[in-house]
Amino acid sequence: MIFKTVVMIMIYFVPVILVITGVATETWQLFACFILSGFGMAGIGMGVMHDAIHGTYSQNPKINKLLGYTLNMVGANATVWRIQHNVLHHTYTNIHEGDDDINAPFFLRFSPNMPKNTLHPYQHWYTWFFYGLSTISWVTSKDFVRFDRYYKMGLIKGENVYRNTVLKILAWKIIYYVFTLGLPIAFSGFGVGQILLAFLILHFITGLSISLVFQTAHVMPEVVFPVADENGTVEGERMLHQLATTSNYSEKSKVFSWMIGGLNYQVEHHLFPDICHVHYRKIAPIVKATAAEYNIPYYSKKTFFDALKSHFEMLYLLGNAEMEPVKAYTNTHEHYEKTY
Repeated sequence: MIFKTVVMIMIYFVPVILVITGVATETWQLFACFILSGFGMAGIGMGVMHDAIHGTYSQNPKINKLLGYTLNMVGANATVWRIQHNVLHHTYTNIHEGDDDINAPFFLRFSPNMPKNTLHPYQHWYTWFFYGLSTISWVTSKDFVRFDRYYKMGLIKGENVYRNTVLKILAWKIIYYVFTLGLPIAFSGFGVGQILLAFLILHFITGLSISLVFQTAHVMPEVVFPVADENGTVEGERMLHQLATTSNYSEKSKVFSWMIGGLNYQVEHHLFPDICHVHYRKIAPIVKATAAEYNIPYYSKKTFFDALKSHFEMLYLLGNAEMEPVKAYTNTHEHYEKTY
């Protein structure tokens, strides 16, 4: 984890510093630096801050808190992410209006329990473009919008906490924009337009990478999208819920797994979010064997490309097919059957 942290932080910072200090002077060097920085940004998000904010990077809470700030360093916010991901996504996985990872804008439909409109039949073609824009939205407005909503939901307590946190979010974003835009514009020999274009490409790479890794774990044809009752309760046991709503992929690729922070083992992560991702590869066979023993779901795609194809298929189904909602998966001894 320490080695990965150093590598990802260097991949993120060093290329931009080369632009700021004038080492990168050619146009192709500018774009190469920002593209590389984009991969570093994605690597920090998937392989460093994700474990730190889950409290699994270290046994020392102070180290976890410190490394959680790497998310602030790349323009997002650790406080908002902790609520969105740790609380909502992991508690209400694939539950409409509960899981913020599938609560999408009106032009995207990630759950059969969401209303369908006339744009959705085409979403399997255009969703990929919006994946690329996701982190641009994230580092500009999304954190403020979500934090305000979480405050109104009662997940943030106290007006002073609300005001102080908003100011902290704003301060971190100013620091981020000064580093990635302000300093390159002020000190490099490149024009403002060139820097802005390179910045947009950086974010498109980051947004696309992160979105594809996370969405191919949950928005898939095999998984279920449970429906809460009128009291907001979903039947079933937590671990069964996670198994029925989550899918792995590319389990044999050690290099790929290292690069994406072990997130190809999403099943293990959702079952044991308090275990560092470097151990997922070793515990996955145990989980898979136990699921087979009790005849319960364990979904996995052989390769990442297979996962992408299935995700494309699911986007098509969500936009074009009639899909009956699934109430829950509750019985460990019965075969799981799809309802659509």
